[in-house]
Amino acid sequence: MATKLMRSNRAGWGFALPGVGLIVMFIVLPFFFAFYLSLTNQRLISPNPTQWVGLENYRSLLSLAVITLEPERAEDGTILRAQDGSIAYPRVRTITRSDEFPHYRGMGEWFRWQSGETAKVVIARDVVFMKALVNTVLFVLVVAPVQATLALGLALLINQKLRGINLFRTIYFMPVVVSIVVVALLWRFIYAGDNGLLNSILGWLSFGAFDPVDWLGNPATALPAIMAMSIWQAVGFHMVIWLSGLQTISPTLYEAARIEGASKWQTFRYVTWPGLRNTAVLILIVITMQAFALFAQIDVMTNGGPRDSTQTLVFQAVERGYGRQDISGGSTISVILFVIVLSISLIQRWLTREKG
Repeated sequence: MATKLMRSNRAGWGFALPGVGLIVMFIVLPFFFAFYLSLTNQRLISPNPTQWVGLENYRSLLSLAVITLEPERAEDGTILRAQDGSIAYPRVRTITRSDEFPHYRGMGEWFRWQSGETAKVVIARDVVFMKALVNTVLFVLVVAPVQATLALGLALLINQKLRGINLFRTIYFMPVVVSIVVVALLWRFIYAGDNGLLNSILGWLSFGAFDPVDWLGNPATALPAIMAMSIWQAVGFHMVIWLSGLQTISPTLYEAARIEGASKWQTFRYVTWPGLRNTAVLILIVITMQAFALFAQIDVMTNGGPRDSTQTLVFQAVERGYGRQDISGGSTISVILFVIVLSISLIQRWLTREKG
């Protein structure tokens, strides 16, 4: 019996070995190599030898501080104001470039808020990275729930035995099989500020009252526009996953609910949703990982602009690693991204665990 079990285990490991080998070769080893590079000042092409810098790259990316700016005053003590009536404050660079505050040297303003007469200013050693971090987290927080909800709604609609339902399944899934680069180029034309399709439709619906908007050229609309496109492009893929989960639920449960007189909402709440528990966990993890990997849309549609309003972590990692040839900086961002995604995945798994 033991010999048979050992033979069975050997056969299983034999089948799993190619897959495990590929994962180790292309995921595990590159991660540890990236972590090693993040502790150095390695550049892609440099005549200088590589030096060990420890955690300096992480400090450069993650360093934050809050400074307080007192209003500028005239000789009589009255507060000086700008032409628009706002309180005048000294420039942040008077602090970040001063020898009096060496620990602030090289840092720049990220954002500020008013606190009475004083201004609180958050400064960062790498403002672009901080913007990329916030944009990425915001993208995940918006896209993940919206995309999952829309995909579930579509799955419920097409999970019916209706004539021609396969045509709708194909239409909804079609954007998934199209290259994301092609989709991004198409939506860049749709979002065009002068004669784009979206502006033309909105102008026609408002009988010419709508003023055209440069959706990708405006910092306030660029990231939301990319969110909308990303949701549309990938919703079909997650719809298929939801649909596979729906089809595993036993029809007898629905028959029992119908006999008991349950409404559609009660049927969904007490039959459908519990049956989709494992599927929901998979969907959340997959969408989260895909959202954090946002790159192609940014690269094709905005290149990180305007004014760094669409910077993301993956785009920053590629831009620094290959655009600026700063391999250590790109590796550092990659390690930080890995830790964030792993942490969120573990939290999601813990929150959706079986209780009892």
